[in-house]
Amino acid sequence: MLKGVLIDWGGVLTTSLHEAISEWLVADGIDALHYRELMTELIREAYDGDGRGNPIHALERGEVEVAEFERDLAARLLTIEGGPPVAEGLLARMFAGFRPVPLMYEMLVAARAAGVVTCLLSNSWGDHYIRDGWDDYFDRIVISGEVGMRKPEPAIFHHALGLVGLPAERCVFVDDIVANVDAARALGLVGVHHREAEATIAEMEELLGHPLRPSGPSGTAGGAAAGTLV
Repeated sequence: MLKGVLIDWGGVLTTSLHEAISEWLVADGIDALHYRELMTELIREAYDGDGRGNPIHALERGEVEVAEFERDLAARLLTIEGGPPVAEGLLARMFAGFRPVPLMYEMLVAARAAGVVTCLLSNSWGDHYIRDGWDDYFDRIVISGEVGMRKPEPAIFHHALGLVGLPAERCVFVDDIVANVDAARALGLVGVHHREAEATIAEMEELLGHPLRPSGPSGTAGGAAAGTLV
């Protein structure tokens, strides 16, 4: 029987990454095509090989300060006017469009009420989380920059499993990034590739064997983490 849920943040418990990033690109006047070409290459590098020298890999592992990463990224980006965007506060502006999805939080509350252990497992781009109310949703919290590991590294999954006190085969992992889901499955977890809330909740109800859509007011939470960001 499955008794644990490890779940991502940005793009899973929040609105989609594409939606949020598109909003930021317009607000900051960023050249969207250049951004997406740049980020596609940086993310490919971050997920291929050991990621050494890659700024995303370093940021998610907490090996570089947010301000340094912002300066690096701003220098690589272009605005529609041709110059770089303002570096200071770049990530805060990027994450401003990430909004919570109440249905997903209701799912976590219902899962915990049914005796399922929940763990946030997030690759962080600095600390842009709003942590109010986390005790209502998560039994354990693993944020990559705080533990010096990142998805899809096996070590961070083992760390989270140790915290929830369950073997991999008794846990579900939910993420919107295929590479992370594949890594979890390779370790024996049940992987759920998140695309939208209703489909994920239906799949989780089948896997956990419990109804996960309680009636009543929707849960609330906030903040965002980073995923593909393209």
